[in-house]
Amino acid sequence: MNDNNDITSLNQFDDEPPVRRESSNKYLVPASIIFAGILVAGSFIYSGQLQKQNPEPQPTQPIAGDLSAVRTVNEDDHILGNPNAPIVFIEYGDFECPFCNRFHKSMHAVIDAYSKEGTVAWVFRHFPLAELHKKSWTEAVASECAAELGGNEAFWEYADLIFANTKGQDGLDLSKLPRFAEQIGLSREAFNACMQSERTKPLVEEDYNEALNVVKARGTPYTLIVAEGQVAPIPGSLQPEEIATFIQLVLNQGVGHAIEEGGF
Repeated sequence: MNDNNDITSLNQFDDEPPVRRESSNKYLVPASIIFAGILVAGSFIYSGQLQKQNPEPQPTQPIAGDLSAVRTVNEDDHILGNPNAPIVFIEYGDFECPFCNRFHKSMHAVIDAYSKEGTVAWVFRHFPLAELHKKSWTEAVASECAAELGGNEAFWEYADLIFANTKGQDGLDLSKLPRFAEQIGLSREAFNACMQSERTKPLVEEDYNEALNVVKARGTPYTLIVAEGQVAPIPGSLQPEEIATFIQLVLNQGVGHAIEEGGF
């Protein structure tokens, strides 16, 4: 495991030319920084029109709704890491959620750290809260156009560019979306045609409806951890070392004990 303690991050800016995240396969979360226990970081809670930052951790409850209806991770998902990993994080996210932005960086660092072992996979599904972030649906549809034109890799590159160029709360200039497509090697003309047709909107709606009606997501980012045939919710935006700690607990003691020890 690499001794480098630096965590990969994405630059944020609004008016500069778009940047492209460079991938890394280095182990960025060494064992020496894995602490005992997990602290719940800031969470973005949505209830009607209300927002609440950093809520007190609540006792873990079974996810409401019919879990059998939650889609099994498959080749149509946006997945980073080992598709056959024993631990899978399914995130329901919003591109204009500041906490999703932070969690996005954390998960990239974790995937980089565990890439050689193939222990972890990260799946992104859409949960754009348009009542709070008017631009989030458009950005989600745009990311699906990128995926249609360039596949899974293009989706992640495009998502990275969105998060890198907004600080959240509708901070992105939507006129940059076609430029982002060109930045990752896609045809601007084909991208614009996809956006005008809105043909990828049903994909976003499917994710949104699952998050709202099946998973009963209480905010963004809202993440399910799937391991050993079990599913459990992890609310909030965690730091890389907190996620790494949780992963070690799951590997050593199973997801049930990890949730209990983590204080969720």
